[in-house]
Amino acid sequence: MTTAGALVLAGGGHSHALLLKRWAMQPHRRPDRRIVLVNRHGSALYSGMVPALIAGIDRSEAVEIDLRQLCDRAGVAFLQAEITGVEVQLQKLHLHNRPPLTYGLLSLNVGAISRTTNTNGTAIKPLEPALEFLADQDPTSSRPFRVVGAGPAGVEVALALRRRWPQRPLQLQSRPRQLKTLERGILTAARIELIEDSLNDVVPSLLCTGSRAPEWLESSGLPVDGDGRVRTDHYLRVQGANNIFAAGDCAVVADAPRPASGVWAVRAAQPLAHNLEARCANRAMRSWQPQRRALQLIGDQQGRAWARWGMVHLGPSSLLWQWKRRIDQRFMEGFRNATAMTPETPMACRGCAAKLPAQPLEAALKEVGLGGIPEDAARIEGNPPLLQSVDGFPALLSDPWLNGRLTALHASSDLWACGARVNSAQAVVTLPLLNGHEQKDLLVQTLAGVRSALDEQGASLIGGHTLEARSDTPRPAELGLQLTLCVNGRSPHPWGKGGIQSGDALLLSRPLGTGVLFAAAMAGAATASALDEVLRVMARSQHHLLDQLKPHRDSIHACTDITGFGLLGHLGEMLLSTPTMRVTLLGNDIPSYPQALELLNSGHASSLAPANRRSWSLLEHRVQLAQPPSRGLMELLVDPQTCGPLLLACPEATADALITEGPWHRIGTAADGHG
Repeated sequence: MTTAGALVLAGGGHSHALLLKRWAMQPHRRPDRRIVLVNRHGSALYSGMVPALIAGIDRSEAVEIDLRQLCDRAGVAFLQAEITGVEVQLQKLHLHNRPPLTYGLLSLNVGAISRTTNTNGTAIKPLEPALEFLADQDPTSSRPFRVVGAGPAGVEVALALRRRWPQRPLQLQSRPRQLKTLERGILTAARIELIEDSLNDVVPSLLCTGSRAPEWLESSGLPVDGDGRVRTDHYLRVQGANNIFAAGDCAVVADAPRPASGVWAVRAAQPLAHNLEARCANRAMRSWQPQRRALQLIGDQQGRAWARWGMVHLGPSSLLWQWKRRIDQRFMEGFRNATAMTPETPMACRGCAAKLPAQPLEAALKEVGLGGIPEDAARIEGNPPLLQSVDGFPALLSDPWLNGRLTALHASSDLWACGARVNSAQAVVTLPLLNGHEQKDLLVQTLAGVRSALDEQGASLIGGHTLEARSDTPRPAELGLQLTLCVNGRSPHPWGKGGIQSGDALLLSRPLGTGVLFAAAMAGAATASALDEVLRVMARSQHHLLDQLKPHRDSIHACTDITGFGLLGHLGEMLLSTPTMRVTLLGNDIPSYPQALELLNSGHASSLAPANRRSWSLLEHRVQLAQPPSRGLMELLVDPQTCGPLLLACPEATADALITEGPWHRIGTAADGHG
């Protein structure tokens, strides 16, 4: 590793996505330093196919560029965060609700937002909120829906909406004489009303009114043009800031201005890649001259397209539509090829799936005299008694802040399962072999993530210890970080794992499936949206459940959290203290994360799952399934969980009340086996 500081890629625009693809497919080109991509979502939408997505021709998976997968393949760390500014002198990228990220080199490719001055409606950019807005609309409404702005984007979106909503009245608002005869005829044939005057009536509107760069670029003191776009030289370096580069819709070559367009963002990717690689290796950079004009292909989403080249128009025709579709699909296929590459040998899973399998663990504990019925936390005498637990694992993610938060939440769940709140914690952090400045940055991000999870519980991080790894540093280096937490709390009457009673209902607090989803992600099989959803749930603290459970404390007979040994393994621990108790699981009611069962049915599994399958033996005498299980359900029962759910046993009346009040799922019942 070099000592020049991290290369931070701010934003997941087309130029950066193509850069990641280049390093995934040609790893010898990747600079020999820490590289971090920061983006507000785990995927980026390819703008060229968004109209087809709106029209319903393409599914979201077809137009998503999976940034997490690209980063994994390219050896780049991925941070999902909102960028709020740049501190040029201190070389820091500011993030919302996180410590700033220090960079040695910075590349800006953060896209654009819609101009919305004095206009009511929802902006088309950023795209994700606009798509949610459209999804909430009633396609059968008789109320007109208006697209404001009649540039190529506005025209194509209006035509896409006509295919999406065949009967709903549609309007397109333009400037006087903005539309040419060709476009007027196409829009009229599609029954889209043309409006050239600004109307005062209030109707649902989508604003396709041109774009500008995010305002934080200008407020950070970077040189910008009238649209807030960062001004660069022909090497794509920001004027006056030799260690900052910029490309795409947020940037403009100062003496060769071009309008914001996906065409120039894609064309800028190769010179940006070359110059970043050259700068990291102290080689000569290349000047880039963007072309003067770009060919635009505009589809009517009904099987025809027309072409624009300056003032020249061609079409519409079905051949141009087929050409446009081939171009777009070939562009996306390149990313799928880059993320579909799987390692020659299966990779061991991380997070809680990295724990020692149950069989060697039990054997070792028995040999040293530490066997017996396991509990989630140790009880230390006092009034009330102190509960203490320790947990941790190798980094699940290349995002040290989020990894710190998830590890803290995962460790805290041992105390929540006992009915105790966390009041303090200590951390042991093992950092990868890097220079001191980079180790400090990783430690700051990690501890800030830990504190984010503790602070909202009213708990304190009171100390800890740091170590430096003696193994080779992986790519990305962030995956070489390991974190362990010792958490402490008190409860006057803590629950235990044992104590299930006949007639009890079994409740689960959140879905299962984290193990298979992260294993499938390493194989390029999990979708970006599925990973986004599982991380959203995992990052949510469950300490609020204690408030809901407090009035029912005396009715809770047993509780545990589902972690590395899976639902069946931890349910088996609950049954150890009651040899006659039998459990019936309602397999169809066990919740799972999106895509988890699909992946399990197709053969994907965590590397800890084979060891966990020994728990299937419980199905022979202690646990039965109410319905014949699918392969996916059998595997879900032993899937290891990180930040998994709480599992509790309580009377049916208590279960009814908890399900009404909170997120609980009834997944089974208990009965005395003698009956």
